[in-house]
Amino acid sequence: MYSLGDKVVYPVHGVGVIDSIEDKTVLGEKRSYYVIKLAISDMTVMIPTNKSEDLGLRLVVSDRYANRALKIIGSETTEMEEDWKARYQQNFEKIKSGSILNVAEVVRNLFHRNKVKELSIMEKKLYENAYRLLVDEISYVKDLEREKVQNLVAQGLERV
Repeated sequence: MYSLGDKVVYPVHGVGVIDSIEDKTVLGEKRSYYVIKLAISDMTVMIPTNKSEDLGLRLVVSDRYANRALKIIGSETTEMEEDWKARYQQNFEKIKSGSILNVAEVVRNLFHRNKVKELSIMEKKLYENAYRLLVDEISYVKDLEREKVQNLVAQGLERV
């Protein structure tokens, strides 16, 4: 159960704050919802409280985990599928898992893959989304400007 003001991550959508917890009647059934104000847009999402775990909602990571994600960025790439469709699906599943460590791995691997062979349009979008999710969460955790975190990520990516 989350509380008002908790900083959370909604996989694929990003980092936000629980703005309110509201009861709504939908299709004749009264349910409780987390109302989450997403950080990077003026978008607000509503998630049924009883489905939040299934949807992957979680608190932002600790500073230690943010540092681990930054270390992953600067580490050796892992083997990926040659078929771009299979690779896309594999990377999408990692992002959907909600793990910042998996997201960091996707950013690192796709960044370096693009240096070898240009990514497909869909993979570019996936990379951009993973990059945004990573930067947003680390910015939130470390209370740093996005630009500073982008520089940290860029430095890590260039190390390999």
